[in-house]
Amino acid sequence: MYKKIIATGMLLLAAVTLVACGKSPDVTSNAAGTKIGDTIKIGVDMELTGPVSAYGSAENQGIKLAVKEINKAGGVDGKKLELVTKDNKSDNAEASTSATNLAVQSQVNAIVGPATSGAVSAASLNAQKTGVPLLSPSGTQDDLTIDNLNGKTQTKQFVFRTTFRDSFQGQVLAQYASENLQAKKVVLFYDNSSDYAKGIADEFKKTYKGEIVSTKTFAAKDTDFQSALTSIRDLDYDAIVMPGYYTETGLITKQARDMGISAPILGPDGFSDKTFVSLAGKKNTTNVYYVSGYSTKIALSGKANDFISGFKEEYGSEPNMFSALAYDSVYMIAAAAKGADNSIELASNLAALKNFEGVTGKMTIDKYHNPIKSAVMVKLDNGTESSAEAVTVKK
Repeated sequence: MYKKIIATGMLLLAAVTLVACGKSPDVTSNAAGTKIGDTIKIGVDMELTGPVSAYGSAENQGIKLAVKEINKAGGVDGKKLELVTKDNKSDNAEASTSATNLAVQSQVNAIVGPATSGAVSAASLNAQKTGVPLLSPSGTQDDLTIDNLNGKTQTKQFVFRTTFRDSFQGQVLAQYASENLQAKKVVLFYDNSSDYAKGIADEFKKTYKGEIVSTKTFAAKDTDFQSALTSIRDLDYDAIVMPGYYTETGLITKQARDMGISAPILGPDGFSDKTFVSLAGKKNTTNVYYVSGYSTKIALSGKANDFISGFKEEYGSEPNMFSALAYDSVYMIAAAAKGADNSIELASNLAALKNFEGVTGKMTIDKYHNPIKSAVMVKLDNGTESSAEAVTVKK
């Protein structure tokens, strides 16, 4: 048996190497998949250390809680779920290596993660080559689940997500700014080094009905934003729209408030971590809004309250969006594993998932492997959630 596993792993590794050298657009043609054995093996390719470890650590909590609950209830088809976890260290190259290691050496049947779009993009090619489905709880970049080959959009057979796309977040921010906040003029201040932030900013520009009076950019790891903030401080605007991750946007919020800029600040789900508040300061985190896939302030499904209670019992704190999305991801994989003999069948079942009720709402996987679901707009005042409301983008 051991020799057979080694041989299968070597064949998969050879397929990965050959396809990489040939640069074939049809990378799934040699995908062998992995057999579901005595347990259903779920790989975790997550940012557990490094700059965005807050996301990965929260998701890992949701993953472990879901596995514990499912196994306690008897597993799937009488088989327990088994976790194999790799820390990609918030590094895209490491995320790719981890995906290959999980699929080839560990022979997992599905992978949860990574958390961030760049890492998902790096890891997804290996999912395609090996035939092991990758489900990202929070990767939002539009093209993560599709390829454009010869001018045609083609869905990546083995790549899925549990959250909504960047363009959807841009639409939510544009609609909310215009209709809910009545913001006729805004400043757009976004991370120009991040495809995630650029995608949201681009869609916001396309769909916002008001005037963008100034556009400013920053880059990952920047810490001093005084010059840009000084240039916009005395302009006439109703809100600042700030696509980016908490690592920079938390600092920008602090420096803006310290300079006396009190306008509402709107951002994407990259704000959704307590580190944002710790960087900005509680008193500065007022009149701040961000797009989320989940909030404890609003029940998006009948499972919401039980999830919150279970999470508090397990970890002694309330879950955030990332924990909830990862928790749903495991339950989606469990649903897709029913009746499946291998990872390729599991991926097919995942693609056909309809009306799945998760704690982040009811969702159906569309033809591009994106979930059809509503978003939540969370408001922060004095560092805590003061309200949350479901938002459906008008077509």
